[in-house]
Amino acid sequence: MEWNDNHGQFLLSNNSEFAFAFLTILEVKLFLLVVIHSDSSTPVWAANRDLLVADSDKLVFEQNGNLYLTSGNGVVWSTNTSGKGVTAMELRDSGNLVLLGDDGGIIWQSFSHPTDTLLPGQEFLQGMTLKSSLNQNNLSHFLEIESGNLVLYAGFLTPQIYWSIGEETRKTNSSVNGKVHSAILESNSWNFYDTNGNLLWQFIYSNQSYQNNFWVAVLGSDGLISFSNLQKGRTLASDAIKIPQGSCSVPEPCDPYYVCHIDNWCECPSLLSSLSNCKPQNLPNCNSSESPVEFLSLGDNVNYFALDFVTPSLKSNLNTCKQACLSNCSCLVLFHESSSGNCFLFDQIGSIQRTGENSPGFVSYMKVLSNREVGLSPTKEETQKRRNHILIVVVILVSTILVIVSLLYVGCLYLKKKKKLLDYAHDGSDDDDNFFDNLSGMPVRFTYTDLCLATGNFSRKVGQGGFGSVYLGVLPDGIQLAVKKLEGIGQWKKEFRAEVSIIGSIHHVHLVKVKGFCTEGPHRLLVYEYMAKGSLDKWIFKNNIDDGQKLDWNTRFNIALGTAKGLAYLHEECEVKIIHCDIKPENVLLDDNFVAKVSDFGLAKLMTREQSLVYTTLRGTRGYLAPEWITSYAISEKSDVYSYGMVLLEIISGRKNYESGDDSEKSHFPSYAFKMFEEEKVKEIIDSELEIDEHDDERVVNAIKVALWCIQDDMHLRPAMTKVVQMLEGLCDVPPPPSSKVQRLVREV
Repeated sequence: MEWNDNHGQFLLSNNSEFAFAFLTILEVKLFLLVVIHSDSSTPVWAANRDLLVADSDKLVFEQNGNLYLTSGNGVVWSTNTSGKGVTAMELRDSGNLVLLGDDGGIIWQSFSHPTDTLLPGQEFLQGMTLKSSLNQNNLSHFLEIESGNLVLYAGFLTPQIYWSIGEETRKTNSSVNGKVHSAILESNSWNFYDTNGNLLWQFIYSNQSYQNNFWVAVLGSDGLISFSNLQKGRTLASDAIKIPQGSCSVPEPCDPYYVCHIDNWCECPSLLSSLSNCKPQNLPNCNSSESPVEFLSLGDNVNYFALDFVTPSLKSNLNTCKQACLSNCSCLVLFHESSSGNCFLFDQIGSIQRTGENSPGFVSYMKVLSNREVGLSPTKEETQKRRNHILIVVVILVSTILVIVSLLYVGCLYLKKKKKLLDYAHDGSDDDDNFFDNLSGMPVRFTYTDLCLATGNFSRKVGQGGFGSVYLGVLPDGIQLAVKKLEGIGQWKKEFRAEVSIIGSIHHVHLVKVKGFCTEGPHRLLVYEYMAKGSLDKWIFKNNIDDGQKLDWNTRFNIALGTAKGLAYLHEECEVKIIHCDIKPENVLLDDNFVAKVSDFGLAKLMTREQSLVYTTLRGTRGYLAPEWITSYAISEKSDVYSYGMVLLEIISGRKNYESGDDSEKSHFPSYAFKMFEEEKVKEIIDSELEIDEHDDERVVNAIKVALWCIQDDMHLRPAMTKVVQMLEGLCDVPPPPSSKVQRLVREV
């Protein structure tokens, strides 16, 4: 923590381009020990990528020459250089961290132990490994030199190769033949050399060959090697050329067992489409080898990335291939090519590929426990027998039911009309009476007649709320009200009770005040203070704004700050923690002075102070939902923080977070904003119609950084709303949000 004020940097290269540093995340007291490209904040090497350390742990450079990192009482990383004559540590201008001896020779260097990034001039030799971050299925990808060939492979139980430089058609050949001994990034190409230093091949990944370019190669969690230019201190977009070529050529462009089409569209095989996650619930293993098994077809005319790099298990017909898989307890999936008789057996697979129309491809089968045990789809013969049986039963039942229905038709009509009248008079009224009578501090209870008179029999509609229409009302004393008339109350009964009970008893300048409610017969109405300027979406989105109604930056900033204060009150200052669950511009209302107030609490979720997470059903609005909603993970107040970050980004940019009419790069604006911020093009994020002076500029940049922090995929990286308020008010510094590289490292851990 002694280095906290220096962004964790404690050793710089002579040119200050690189730093050896402890890299931390906002509000997460865990650290990575990294070599970082200073200006772009891009980590290029990590010592403890698989195990973060706490702020009480230490990096030790011992007198005996060993450099190590502790975690608690144990060692998580070490150079293992005790007694080897190390006298100094140096970070070179190339980004190479080295330990030197008395004679200045290198005893240990980070270039010999890469993580997922290769730097210019870094020699990648046999015995070295480049390892990607874990993907969503906990699969890593590796780059190594094997038997004189540079290969990429998936880290399954049995590794599977999916690319090699020897098979790469885009490389430039030289006149030298030999085996790959080393690979080095030089200028705008990746060069491959034999043991004598002779150039074998070049892979040219960019047409730019300027001297000040600084290209790095990164093995991503998607299994692709991409090339990025850190020229002039900022991370530029990766070059269009990637390794391997083709979106379906990596192990898991889709989830396992899915079929990847050429346009990266993922499709579940038809026989698996009715199963959870497109995967049988139970797969056979060696311990269940005596259980009855059968083969489930994964499709015809398919391909698999590893088939070009692995030797067939045998050559046979399809039946013999199946029999070989049955007799091998570790075999789960087979691929068979009828023209050649090649039979391939795998114990684990990623995504399957769809072959072209003119290619016969392979047939593929998965070994599963019999359908009687795991509930797989029945065969065609079983399905047809079942349909015939059902048809006979249906004919008998229909004949009987028609006779009964004809006799009871008139009686049913009479009972239905009578029930409707009774429901109208008593629809939940008694239940609601008991519910609200037991609550203290409730707002005024209006009669339905009072609200009919106030709204002119609901003739002045001013908007559409979450569960019904909103009407302008005026009381006899001249006070204006907004009256929300809930529609289909049977469906929204729970939400009505939540709205009244939650915000009827709390008061805050940035929360819309409930003046009263009505529960009478089938009618459910909520009465709010009237917000003359309407909802925020009418003032920030270009398609909604009338001429002369543009909001200046000061007004937008105050709206963003007020909204944050309202949410901070709900999260931290109420007796129970309240998660709004539906923060969006339509639910931020503005009064005559453009003071922002959060409204519409019908979907809110209550949490005790002791709870940090809670499971609940999906609620909210698409485009503002935090990732944990989509993945059915437990939610917290940080889910509101994500939605607020989306709203803040819309306030700054004056556009919706997703607009299909834009070009592909700008259609999902949050991704575009991250990219522009990393490229230091913040003006591309700001509404072009805003006039920003020098005084406002710092607040705008801080607001952008706050928004990007709030919309982090990992909820633990998002700041609390009280912290958001402090950062917007300038009470604390706002560090740059983590780059996409840092986010990958944190997600892996």
